[in-house]
Amino acid sequence: MKVCKFGGTSLADAGQIEKVCAIVAADPARRIVVVSAPGKRAQNDTKVTDLLIRCAEARLAGGSGEQELRAVLDRYDRIARDLGLSEEVADAIRRDLQQRLRGEAAHPARYLDTLKAGGEDNAARLVAAALRARGVPAQYVNPGEAGLLLSDEYGNAQVLPESYGNLKELGARDGVTVFPGFFGYTRDGGVATFPRGGSDITGAILAAAVGAAAYENFTDVDSVFAADPRLVPDAAPIEELTYREMRELAYAGFGVIHDEAIVPAVHAGIPIWIRNTNRPGAPGTRVVPERKFAPGKVVGIASDDGFCTIFAGKYLMNREIGFGRRLLQIFESEGLSYEHMPSGIDNLSIILCEEDLDRITEARIVARIKTELGTNDVEVERGLALIMIVGEGMRYAVGLAARATRALADAGVNIEMMNQGSSEISMMFGVKAVDRLRAVGSLYKAFF
Repeated sequence: MKVCKFGGTSLADAGQIEKVCAIVAADPARRIVVVSAPGKRAQNDTKVTDLLIRCAEARLAGGSGEQELRAVLDRYDRIARDLGLSEEVADAIRRDLQQRLRGEAAHPARYLDTLKAGGEDNAARLVAAALRARGVPAQYVNPGEAGLLLSDEYGNAQVLPESYGNLKELGARDGVTVFPGFFGYTRDGGVATFPRGGSDITGAILAAAVGAAAYENFTDVDSVFAADPRLVPDAAPIEELTYREMRELAYAGFGVIHDEAIVPAVHAGIPIWIRNTNRPGAPGTRVVPERKFAPGKVVGIASDDGFCTIFAGKYLMNREIGFGRRLLQIFESEGLSYEHMPSGIDNLSIILCEEDLDRITEARIVARIKTELGTNDVEVERGLALIMIVGEGMRYAVGLAARATRALADAGVNIEMMNQGSSEISMMFGVKAVDRLRAVGSLYKAFF
């Protein structure tokens, strides 16, 4: 049995959903189908999830949100009509979305999640109806009825352990189960969503729960590439990656799969196969527990911007027991998680997502570090990009760091910070965001 997940571009319009139906019907092993909300039909289009966020924001700002909802309803109406589905399908979707919009909004985060989840939920209803209309026995299943339980961290929820036992039953159902991605339910019955891109996570959870032979993640590219094709147009495709390599690359900016989706697959030992809905015959990229690799070989270079760093310096920091714990407790009390923490003898750098650190919070944290920890120096630097070089073959290879730093130096890129992961399969460089394109290009040329 296979679990297959289809992303937003695979469900953008009726033509794309026809492709989804053909892919599912082509392999009887594809018995569980996870769907995202309809994505962009063209570059200047708007995703359904973003439209639903506008509806929620309008309602929370004191309006009705009805005008904003019209764009969503029109989108689903057109898809249903172009698929030749009965008017009953479109009516049911219309009623569901209107009910969500007019629901209780006293808890803004919970209300927003309830409305956002309508994108995936109704996409699943559409796909199930389209499959049945084409002779494929298919049924829509609601995550709440199936027992997908999440923490009450609205917009950033995590799966609760008992979900796996609850969801195991899905594997015994006849026909095709169509399951909406991105959301589940809290123990008290509220709707909660994963982070954006969370349908990938749903698919991995289901694959682990039912013990699938494979988790196929269908998207709009033929494979994972050794670098972002938008930055390196001639980047080479990757045939096979390990879980660890994919997790590092996904975290560092490879948007083809959510980095948190790797975790359930790792625990269950289920291979992930990234494939293209528009070219299902393309080989794609397989993500597996182990693979053969050549010493010194880099598999990919990922990058992302939007980071900042808080530098804290204090003489004899290394002799002060508990300094790191107390520093991190400051960030914890401010509700902030960190991305990396390079350190020296007398200093530490905490790397954060820049959007999470507003100027007021920044000033408060700087003041607390100075007064509570007695630091000599605290500095904040914004506008950073992180670049990750990844590969199982990097372990114990001599000269990799020299090659990387030489490539950056030749490109005139200054290294703001550098950190090698303890697993020794990744090396991270912090550079100015304005240097990101030049840095990635120079590193790709050096290693590929």
